[in-house]
Amino acid sequence: QVQLVESGGGLVQAGGSLGLSCAASGSIFRANNMGWYRQAPGKERELVAAITRIGRTNYADSVKGRFTISRDNAKNMVYLQMNRLKPEDTAIYYCATISLGRPGTWGQGTQVTVSS
Repeated sequence: QVQLVESGGGLVQAGGSLGLSCAASGSIFRANNMGWYRQAPGKERELVAAITRIGRTNYADSVKGRFTISRDNAKNMVYLQMNRLKPEDTAIYYCATISLGRPGTWGQGTQVTVSS
């Protein structure tokens, strides 16, 4: 069964850092671009960062220069390093596969809370 499992969320003060990890089953990881999405209360889910199979990245304007997405193809892992966090970064963060520009398989999500 296809699976994505996120970890690493938590509570951090504004200006701090957190790292998220996503473990993927091999059959989907190698074949897919990957992304991190987030959904804040009362808001739509949005793409935060994406990475192609060969490591090309793109970011939402709101996180450029603060967040870094990376992947380790040997370990079937994708990561999101979040620095200089702001209260508006508070959300549930989801790992997902991306195919033809659209998310496919989702993880269960991990909560990130940034206190002011």
